[in-house]
Amino acid sequence: MKTLKTITAALLIAFSFSSFAADGTAKEKLEMNYALKTYISAVAEGKIAALPEVLDNGVKFSSSRGEKIVSHNKAEMLNALKASENVKQNCSTSYTIVEGTPTFSVVKVTMKYDTFSKVSYLNLSNTGKGWKITSVSTSFI
Repeated sequence: MKTLKTITAALLIAFSFSSFAADGTAKEKLEMNYALKTYISAVAEGKIAALPEVLDNGVKFSSSRGEKIVSHNKAEMLNALKASENVKQNCSTSYTIVEGTPTFSVVKVTMKYDTFSKVSYLNLSNTGKGWKITSVSTSFI
């Protein structure tokens, strides 16, 4: 009987630690930093699996190509990124938080290649269900 109590106690402790670990991961996914790093991993390293969960359903992607502005919705952008899935870009990537409040942030992401840079401005909103990217505006310089 003593052995049964010991095994039961050990199992309860193991389950409680695993529950805390799962909660920590869930809490991390609610933070702005998670959404930002997920986006950067997708565009710079081709790790697109987690990207849909940090994009708002109404997200808009815009990029300037000279005098022309091209826009894409969430589905179009995810389909385009599938072509570069698991492809690491030959660039250095950095970001700067331009403006940050508890509910909204603007982040500048720069991908510097040998001959040009891709600069994107991300708008992120705290939706109560985690931070979501609501728009991305990109230019090439």
